[in-house]
Amino acid sequence: MKTLYSCLVLLALALAPLTASAQDAVLPADTEAATPAPTLEDILRRQEGLEVDNSDRARLIGDPDNAASASDQLGTLGGASDPDLWRALRFDEADVTTQARGPAARTLMQDSGMWWLQLRQGPLITYGGYLLLGTLALLALFFLIRGRIRIEGEKTGRRLVRFKAVERFGHWLLAGSFILLGITGLISLMGRKFLIPAFGHEAFSTLAIASKWIHNNVSWAFMLALVMIFVMWVIHNLPDRTDLNWILKGGGIFSKGHPPAKKFNAGQKLIFWSVIVLGASISASGLALLFPFELPMFAATFEKINALGLPQMLGYAPLPTDLAPHQEMQYSQLWHTIVSFVLMAIVLAHIYIGTVGMEGAYDAMGDGTVDEQWAREHHSIWAEKAKVEKAPAPKGATPAE
Repeated sequence: MKTLYSCLVLLALALAPLTASAQDAVLPADTEAATPAPTLEDILRRQEGLEVDNSDRARLIGDPDNAASASDQLGTLGGASDPDLWRALRFDEADVTTQARGPAARTLMQDSGMWWLQLRQGPLITYGGYLLLGTLALLALFFLIRGRIRIEGEKTGRRLVRFKAVERFGHWLLAGSFILLGITGLISLMGRKFLIPAFGHEAFSTLAIASKWIHNNVSWAFMLALVMIFVMWVIHNLPDRTDLNWILKGGGIFSKGHPPAKKFNAGQKLIFWSVIVLGASISASGLALLFPFELPMFAATFEKINALGLPQMLGYAPLPTDLAPHQEMQYSQLWHTIVSFVLMAIVLAHIYIGTVGMEGAYDAMGDGTVDEQWAREHHSIWAEKAKVEKAPAPKGATPAE
């Protein structure tokens, strides 16, 4: 034991100068030890989806142009260590060569994918579901309190043409396509969370493939119908003085008697412009998803928003404007879903009013005609004009020249 102890003492004395010199050595500034490591604050901010300053790390990608020769130390690495290479890939600074062509072919790494996935699988599904279920609950409560809005006067039996066949076609094409898009979109968004546990992977796979095909192809019918109703009805949905009176009286929903209105009242005009504006936004983001990486729009949009100073006014940092192609797609998908949820909630209220909520309302889009009494109560200005147009011309009248 004494011999072993003596050997260990001698070994420690021999290594002491080497240890001291290693501790006293000063590493050059360009070594890996100079690389700024992520701080705990950086990690916490990234987990919360907040902006992290990566400018120092983004510059540490090596210097292949000044690489040492193959016979020197690190020469075979081409002047860049493995960490340098990974940082270059992450910050899109690597000289990537690929046989694939396209805007996203050279982007091998982007670190916003997890943020997108967590937002999509968590808050987006949760709050979107609450919005739709809450809308249905409010409509049911309103029906229990208010009941069906009945025709107050006696029906005349005389019918007025409210919508022509082409108008009804445009409306039902838009309505039918939107319902299909809504159902298939919800299956694509929520299916993995709710349907796989209930029906299994194989059944969901078949349903998901069919939903994707329907969603991608029916979208063209929705966009066509959107253009049709805009062209046919925009002139009737421009704001006028009657709308303010209608809004002040709540459209007669909570009281007897309905304020005068033209072909469309203020409530219907709000529905119309919601469908046009939100539908156009959904269509734009949908086209970006149908043609991946070909229609980037968010970087340019964020740049304009930052120029107006809106994020700063609300106490937020400027929106990112240097977006990878994959990030453009992620923002398109999120925006497409959020706006769709809002429009679905609005359409649910529209469906309620047009069916069980109001007596006689469905007839307008059913056979295109409404009872004269219904027209006088809900659209009195339009009804008077429609009656004049329907009345037969007096005998002996000649057409104007």
